[in-house]
Amino acid sequence: MGRKNRKINKGRVSRPGSYAIPASIMDPTCVSCTTFNILAPIYKRLNPEDQTCRESDVKEYWLQRNNRILDWLLYERSAIICLQEFWVGNEELVNIYDKRLGDAGYINLKLARTNNRGDGLLTAVHKDYFRVISHQDLLFNDFGDRVAQLLHVELIAPFSLCRNSNLCREILIVNTHLLFPHDSSLCLERLRQVYKILVNIESYQKENKLSPMPIVLCGDWNGSKRGHVYKFLRSQGFVSSYDTAHHYSDSDAHKWVSHLNHRGNICGVDFIWLLNPNRYGKLLKTSWSEAVFALFKYQLRRASLTEDDAFAFLKADSNGDYITFSGFCEALRQVCDISVLCTCMCSWVTFYILCIHLYIFRGWGDG
Repeated sequence: MGRKNRKINKGRVSRPGSYAIPASIMDPTCVSCTTFNILAPIYKRLNPEDQTCRESDVKEYWLQRNNRILDWLLYERSAIICLQEFWVGNEELVNIYDKRLGDAGYINLKLARTNNRGDGLLTAVHKDYFRVISHQDLLFNDFGDRVAQLLHVELIAPFSLCRNSNLCREILIVNTHLLFPHDSSLCLERLRQVYKILVNIESYQKENKLSPMPIVLCGDWNGSKRGHVYKFLRSQGFVSSYDTAHHYSDSDAHKWVSHLNHRGNICGVDFIWLLNPNRYGKLLKTSWSEAVFALFKYQLRRASLTEDDAFAFLKADSNGDYITFSGFCEALRQVCDISVLCTCMCSWVTFYILCIHLYIFRGWGDG
C-alpha cells in the first residue's frame, strides 16, 4: 500500500524506456538483485470515485498485469528477487508465480502478513547462483501486521573467485515491507520494525556461530533518505546499492524516485541495502538509543519547546533537578499524543538512555 505506481529498483543502471542488460549476460560472476512492490490487486483501486472497486474483482486485469510483471522479472533474470504486496491469498496467482519462476530455475519462498491481510512477501533465489542453507519467517506481531523473510544462502558456481574465501560464499538476505508513515507518530514503530529485523539477524548469526558475512536488506521501506529509518541503517554500516551505483550521497534524496504514492507524492522509498562484513557500524543497541533520542528531540521540537522549556516540561511536578519515569511518560504522551508511541518508548531502559542523552547533549545541536 501507499503507492499508485511502482518502479523496479535494481542495484545497477538502466536507461529509461529501454530494457536493462541482464547482469547474468554482462558478467557471469555478477549477482543482481531486484526489489519490487507489485501492488496487490486487493489494494489497487480501479475507480477513484468508487473506493470499493478493486482490481481483485476483475480477473482479466490482475492476471494480465501480473503476467507482465513476470515477463519483466524473467527477462531481467536477477539472481535475487524480492517482491512485496504479493497476493498470497489468491491460490491461482500463487500457482502462476510458482510455476513460471520455478520453471525458470528459481527457489520460491512466500510469507503472508499476519491476521489474514491477504498479501505478503515472495523471495526467489536462482538455483544457478545460490543454495538455500536455511530460512526464517519474522513476524513483527504489531498493529501493522508486518513481516520479514530471512534467507541464509551460499553462493555456488560460477563464482570461482569466492571458492577460496569462506567469508564471501555465504550471504544473508532479508525481504520486508515496513509500515506506511501515515503521520509522524508512526516513526518509532517503523524504527522498531527495522530494529527487530537487525536483532533477529544478530541472533541468527550468534546461534549458528557464523562469521561476519554480507547482508542484503531488500524491500519497500516506505520512507525516504531523509527519515529516521535511513539514518538508523546508515549508522549500522549499511549502504544503499542504488546510491553506490549512481555515486549519490546521503543528502541526494531529491535525485531519484521509485514511485508515486497514494497521496500523489513522488519519492524514493524502495531500497536494496548492503552491509560489507568488514564495515560493521556501531553496536546495535547504541544505534537504537541514538535513533530513539533523535526521534524524541524531533517530537519536542515539533511542540516548539526550547531547551529550558523541554527540561521543565519533562521534570513535570518533581521538585529536584531530575526527571522521574512517570513524569517522562506523561510528558511523552502529551508531546506525541498517541499511545503506541508511548508504549514503545516508555520503558525503564529507554528512559535511562534518554536521560543520559538529555544531560550529555543538553545543547540540542544537530546530534
